[in-house]
Amino acid sequence: MGRWEPGAAGRLRAAALQLFAEVGYDQATVAEISERAGVTSRTFFRYFADKQEVLFAGSENLQIEMVAALDAAPAGSSAREALDAALDRAAVVLAEGADFARRRHAVVSGNPALLERETMKMARLADALAAHLRDRGVTEPLATMTAHAGVAAFRVAFSAWVQDPAIDLRSAMAANLAVLTESDS
Repeated sequence: MGRWEPGAAGRLRAAALQLFAEVGYDQATVAEISERAGVTSRTFFRYFADKQEVLFAGSENLQIEMVAALDAAPAGSSAREALDAALDRAAVVLAEGADFARRRHAVVSGNPALLERETMKMARLADALAAHLRDRGVTEPLATMTAHAGVAAFRVAFSAWVQDPAIDLRSAMAANLAVLTESDS
């Protein structure tokens, strides 16, 4: 195959996920991933800086989509309503790539270094959502608390969703947020 063969990035992602599942993340090499994808290692590095990037490249798109949805919420929406718009968009985006999301999660959850990077990604997402809530006029500490609660609800729902495809991701996020408003006292 030519080095600029169409779909090389997608083939590299698919090959990497297959190898990570078969031999483990740490044992899979860039050379093996490249060979399985039908490209050279040099081509691999044209698309990805390293093996981690196969899993994380493009992950900023989820943040971009969620922030855009939050920003597009009608004027006068509460912080929670704007957050709900962002979570609705996340559910749509993830449903479109459900197979990749589930396979990626299996790799990430089994590797401490990848989990650390995933945690940092989620912290950046919460910070971005909080900043955009503040831009909408939401004051502190409500902006930060809403954003972080939303990301926590997202993460817990996502973990359940990747394990059980029958779970509706958006409903699970809403249920998680509802727990925060319930009172045991």
